[in-house]
Amino acid sequence: MSHPTADEQRTVDRTRFPAEPWRLVESTFSTEDLGVAETLFAVANGYLGMRGNVEEGRESHSHGTFVNGFHETWPIRHAENAYGFAKVGQTIVNVPDTKVIRLYVDDEPLLLPVADLPSYERALDLRDGVLRRDLLWRTPSGKRVRVRTERMVSLAERHLAVMTLEVTLLDDDAPVAISSQILNRQDGQDEYHVPAASLGEGFDPRRTEQFEERVLQPRTQWGDDERLVLAYRCTNSGMTLAVAADHHLTTNDEWDVRTQVDADLAKHVFRIDAHAGEPIRLTKTVSYHTSRGVPTRELVDRCRRTLDRVRVSGIEHEMTRQREWLDDFWERSDVEIAGQPEVQQAVRWNLFQLAQATTRAEGAGVPAKGLTGSGYSGHYFWDTEIYVLPFLTYTSPRYARNALRFRYQMLDAARRRAKELSQRGALFPWRTINGEEASAYYAAGTAQYHIDADISYALVQYIRATNDRDFLRREGVDILVETARMWEDLGFWRANGDDNFHIHGVTGPDEYTTVVNDNLFTNVMARFNLRAAAYVVERMRDDHPEDYAALVERLGLLPHEVTAWLHAADHMAIPYAENIGIHPQDSHFFEREIWDLAATPPDKRPLLLHYHPLVIYRYQVIKQADVVLALFLQGKHFTPEQKRADFEYYDPLTTGDSTLSGVVQSIVAAEVGYHELALEYFTSSLFVDLANLHDNAADGVHVASAGGTWGALVYGFGGMRDYDGVLTFDPRLPEDWDALTFRITWQGSRLRVTVTADVLELVAETGDGAKVTVRGEEVVVVPGEAARVALDGQGARFAGRPGLRALAGNRREDGTLITAKVPHS
Repeated sequence: MSHPTADEQRTVDRTRFPAEPWRLVESTFSTEDLGVAETLFAVANGYLGMRGNVEEGRESHSHGTFVNGFHETWPIRHAENAYGFAKVGQTIVNVPDTKVIRLYVDDEPLLLPVADLPSYERALDLRDGVLRRDLLWRTPSGKRVRVRTERMVSLAERHLAVMTLEVTLLDDDAPVAISSQILNRQDGQDEYHVPAASLGEGFDPRRTEQFEERVLQPRTQWGDDERLVLAYRCTNSGMTLAVAADHHLTTNDEWDVRTQVDADLAKHVFRIDAHAGEPIRLTKTVSYHTSRGVPTRELVDRCRRTLDRVRVSGIEHEMTRQREWLDDFWERSDVEIAGQPEVQQAVRWNLFQLAQATTRAEGAGVPAKGLTGSGYSGHYFWDTEIYVLPFLTYTSPRYARNALRFRYQMLDAARRRAKELSQRGALFPWRTINGEEASAYYAAGTAQYHIDADISYALVQYIRATNDRDFLRREGVDILVETARMWEDLGFWRANGDDNFHIHGVTGPDEYTTVVNDNLFTNVMARFNLRAAAYVVERMRDDHPEDYAALVERLGLLPHEVTAWLHAADHMAIPYAENIGIHPQDSHFFEREIWDLAATPPDKRPLLLHYHPLVIYRYQVIKQADVVLALFLQGKHFTPEQKRADFEYYDPLTTGDSTLSGVVQSIVAAEVGYHELALEYFTSSLFVDLANLHDNAADGVHVASAGGTWGALVYGFGGMRDYDGVLTFDPRLPEDWDALTFRITWQGSRLRVTVTADVLELVAETGDGAKVTVRGEEVVVVPGEAARVALDGQGARFAGRPGLRALAGNRREDGTLITAKVPHS
């Protein structure tokens, strides 16, 4: 496979988006990429998210305000139904939009696409989480108007957003009108919306569904001269929502206000007799509250209480809380790359997206697009546990705990799903919002049973990093037991003398190869799950007999179950082709033809949009890293030689059609010695949204890829591993980088890790310090004293990119040559 270099890929336009270390700046307005810009400049807090639509509410690719978990349901209509297929779809709802603040001078509206703008800057400040815009508008009559706006979704106050508009006439007096609105756009449209079809968008299963009927049924609407309120109930899901907005206008000029309220629009229109040089400042504070069924009148009361508190504390206080929150976040989460300004900006933007997607998601999951867009319908996937939770576990453990508790709260639904699929234990849904499986295509969705092991892996990783035994014994162990039961029941022992435990009829992470036998990733992760469950149960039995007794009573656990788990784990079938020294992705993977990706035209990528699934399934072609992901997560079970051989085999077969793939390939490429390739994969993942490399950034941020970039830095270039509760480092710094610094919270202590070409330095910034291993050497890190380990250069840097083996040189297990070809389109 020919891997594009960073220079060959689409890049960020630095004349429009200059590289600043703490801000994402747009220096000119453009309608060419509205959707992407709306994603890049979105603000959110894990509960509430607002796309970066312009305040005027007219020019947009897709308006969007989202509340995590607030969704509508709809019946899935299968062309040919069968028992156990998912029955009810779930789609995140675009809630009423409070971003709209329209400005008129001399009754002329500010319309950015046609406005005369002598100066323009929009910037998302990553230090205080505020989106600011500062522009100079020359009106059609020639008057110059300074317009400044701010938008903040509070990270400290979960249900709060704050917006401001400041208008100053610089030359002449003029009548000014400001229309501040709460607007419920049915089906996401209004008279100014740019239809998606006009932007060249067609079929794409990654995008959200469109509703044909009204979703939000009006329940309450009222307003006075300061406060506006709208409330709704979802037609099918029954979920309820209330939104309220307070307004405060300050100016020395004369003004009045008109109020209009109806079912889908509540607005204040402020009319000001404006004088040159006199600022007009409107502050709009907004509160959203939602519920699975609480009456809207109660939610309205909650909105009132939120806004009443802000009236007392003041907006400056809320801004200060926001900055303090982010100061603390960056203190424990920042990653610094010396001498790489563009990389530095992109890294911080990605980390900021993780904060925006997870921080206040309390009681909900982490949507694949966060709250920056409606892509993937707002669903939660296994991406969270494998790509996002490591960042949370090692920088913000409290938020990792919240995400894991959300999975625990889904356990009853997972038990029902397992029973529906004739299994014991629990089977978590591949994609969901409310805990029920929502995947309409079972082959590439529901069949991904590996999600059980992914959740268990994240749980164990969290426990080892935090020592949160209370959570483990009260709730976490239930997840481990029920998922272990599922694996032991799902697998089977052959009766022909084969002493291996097999798992058939599942799909691994690679969605281009479905419903297979003994998928390597699934089996090695299931083995981990079974052993972890057995270990925890046995420790509870020996060390905490009262908790063990409660577990036995709660789950009906029998002693022979633990023995069966360990027996299955010890005899798990792990496919391996001795004659070529490669682990097949599944038991029949090498029997398929190879897809020649190098000869596939670019206009036929991604494959899922241009080829029938049955065509793709016949070939050795990989959407996202499968075996390679196993090499990383369960690396201690593979030798260095096996890792390198497997990576060399699978890398040319991997399309990169999934943003989940590049970060893992970067990590393993770094480990096995492909330095340039590791940096290429990291760079493409780092800029997947900022440079719109997959042409779908308009649908929202790729949150898992953002988490993966942290992993590529820490696990890949920093060389960190955390197998069996031992923290180890084997760094591999890119050749052109001067230094890499990151923070890790490990068992109550925060360590600052700095890697240079010659030295790895560890400093305990908080806590009692830690014991780690650096390239086999035990290092004790104590407070107030930097621990430095000299790197001998072997592995610290590595250059060169050996050519990957020619595909035609590969052989099947029977020794026959494998040939590559491109299917007819």
